[in-house]
Amino acid sequence: MDSPSVEARIHEINYRLTAAEKRAARGLLANYPTIGLAPVAEFAQQSGASAATILRFIAQLGFKSYPDFQRCLREELEQRAKSPLQRSLAAVRHETAIGNFLGDYFAQLATNMQATVSRIPTSEFEAASARLADTKRNCHIAGGRFTDAMAGYMEAHLRLVRPGIRRLDGRPAARTDQLLDIRPDDTMVIFDIRRYDADLLALAATLSARRVSIVLVTDEWISPVSRYAKVVLPCRIAVDRTWDANAAVFALTEALIARCTELAWTTAEKRMGSVERG
Repeated sequence: MDSPSVEARIHEINYRLTAAEKRAARGLLANYPTIGLAPVAEFAQQSGASAATILRFIAQLGFKSYPDFQRCLREELEQRAKSPLQRSLAAVRHETAIGNFLGDYFAQLATNMQATVSRIPTSEFEAASARLADTKRNCHIAGGRFTDAMAGYMEAHLRLVRPGIRRLDGRPAARTDQLLDIRPDDTMVIFDIRRYDADLLALAATLSARRVSIVLVTDEWISPVSRYAKVVLPCRIAVDRTWDANAAVFALTEALIARCTELAWTTAEKRMGSVERG
């Protein structure tokens, strides 16, 4: 899936939408993608905009017609829901017996890296890094089944850079106690990729209601957590194989760690020096 998702397109063009079109965008994001699959009149009623505004909004997203927009949403739903077993049907069609599997795979990873860089605005990356480096606010990190490892990797590094870093327990039941210590205006970094984690969505909804700033690291189809996020950083993970490739997610995580270290260097230097001295 080379073209950006509808959700990604909204984030890309949000700055140029009119007030009425932004109501349409908020309505779609709040009930994504269900409201977009409804008739225009229903979409308009639920988002508090006119039918004409909905059609202008769809045009701003780059669609020639409402049916084209809905077709794109249905394709997204299909891609989001695919399991590794389903994706393996495409993978086995590759003639892997001949050729350079490793070289081809790494070429796909390189393509994903470049696509990720081109998809993330510098302003979004810098905003996320600044939040991570702000020692006046605590920073909490959480991931899902496959992304919890990246949350742990980020935590291990940022603990050396600044105080107030904590990774939430991967078990939803154990998070209840941890939520007691999260304050308004804290930062929450959430890693969530396709076959999205319903527990992370519930966590985001709870924290958003508490006015916690959420930074979302996600994939090209955009996790539903985005409706609560202040900053969304989409990474391309799709390859023509059974498993998605999270190399771009990992690279982005390392870039955030590196940038946060630079921005918080006064604090980081002292902490890292203390660790080195033992």
